[in-house]
Amino acid sequence: MDNTDLPVLVPVVISGGAGTRLWPVSRETFPKPMMTLTDGESLLQKTFNRVAALPGVREVVTVINRDIYFLARDILARSAARAMPCSFLLEPVGRNTAAAIAAAASWVARRHGDNALMLVLPADHLIEPLESFVEAVAAAAAVARQGWLATFGVAPTAPETGYGYIQAGPRIGAASELAHLACRFVEKPALELAKTYLASGDYLWNSGMFCFSAGAVLAELQRYASDIADQAAGSVSSGRELRAGDQLSLELDPAAFEAVRAQSLDFALMERSQRVAVVRNTMRWSDVGSWSSVSALLPQDGDGNSVSGDAVLHNTRRCYIRSERMVGAVGLDNLMIVDTEDALLVAHREHAEDVRHIVAALQRKGHDAYRHHRTVRRPWGAYSVLVEGERFKVKRIVVAPGQALSLQLHAHRYEHWIVVSGEALVENGTQRARLLANQSTYIPAGQKHRLHNPGSGELVLIEVQCGNYLGEDDIVRFEDNYGRAPAPAVAAQASARHA
Repeated sequence: MDNTDLPVLVPVVISGGAGTRLWPVSRETFPKPMMTLTDGESLLQKTFNRVAALPGVREVVTVINRDIYFLARDILARSAARAMPCSFLLEPVGRNTAAAIAAAASWVARRHGDNALMLVLPADHLIEPLESFVEAVAAAAAVARQGWLATFGVAPTAPETGYGYIQAGPRIGAASELAHLACRFVEKPALELAKTYLASGDYLWNSGMFCFSAGAVLAELQRYASDIADQAAGSVSSGRELRAGDQLSLELDPAAFEAVRAQSLDFALMERSQRVAVVRNTMRWSDVGSWSSVSALLPQDGDGNSVSGDAVLHNTRRCYIRSERMVGAVGLDNLMIVDTEDALLVAHREHAEDVRHIVAALQRKGHDAYRHHRTVRRPWGAYSVLVEGERFKVKRIVVAPGQALSLQLHAHRYEHWIVVSGEALVENGTQRARLLANQSTYIPAGQKHRLHNPGSGELVLIEVQCGNYLGEDDIVRFEDNYGRAPAPAVAAQASARHA
């Protein structure tokens, strides 16, 4: 793949999905790929490091929700892939993998041509060893150059009911000894059927990874899901390009992308196309889909317990505990305890897959715990909700050196800012002021305002909100350093409404 006569290789990292089975650590605004494992690396960072080890990579493309792009950008900066050309496709909403991959294929074809090979990787998988991954990619690229849509099948080690399966047929030509015709896709089977698949040797776990040329996948999508292909391409062609230094981002056109039918690539294309190959490999692979799979990454004590964080256990067996504070466990057996600063999960190990039902219930209730942590990261820093009640909320806000919040206004709330440490440059209506520790300002509802940190250290302040509505969506942005402001005409209309 490092031969300059061969097609360009473009890894496409798909960072979607909320990881609801890994609540309360995974949330809508801090999903599973951002989770840090015990070695200090996030799943997304591991994915970036993995593609950086591949030869012949021309560009890394990441498809991600617009609201968490800045988290991925910061993770990329800490990865081995930071030295590579990188671009981001920013989704206004999630539309599953067919739409994401179709948009990425249009983007790659536009930048590198139809023959460019796309290596599509979910952002939240664990794969070891690296050498086996590189070997599997080489095999997939070999058949992809012949026009096949290659998917990666992992040799099963157990009758797993939480994974999909692919039946491997005859070997495909001489391109690779590992490539077989994909005869059948099977969704998560019952245990007895999974045992049959394991014994046959013909069925492989469906890893959700793919390799194909941009032109080949677009042509097959036109044949089997033309609406997805056309609407995704339209979201790319009418999208808005943003550039920060050497890094390019494309905001997919919201109207076009929201109109795309939500479906997985497997359902929309791979299960229907006659040009699908499965690459058999023996790499150790996990989609880290539940707390059971996370707990398996940790060593166990003599009683079968695995602990991440600070815990004292007495007469406790076969438990997994992950906590951000001290946990005492007495007389427990076969439980999972995951404790964060604002939510606690206690579940039986045999019901690890059912955690998603808790998230669904929180969504129905409109509870913020499905969407946010108490500490919410933003491109400029972070804020933490300290206390809230009827008609008031108190936040701790930390602004990174040299960063600034957007120029904005709120229709329903009044804000009081008190500087704890650092220096604040405040725009408040037509006034500009510098505030130091123990100084404060008041911002009435409907008034444009902005907060800057001009210093070399963190700015910390306390914000007290009062009003009849304190939701995070009560915000109109006019200018923003991070591309979150609407078109000028929209902002002007909003300003007129609140004048």
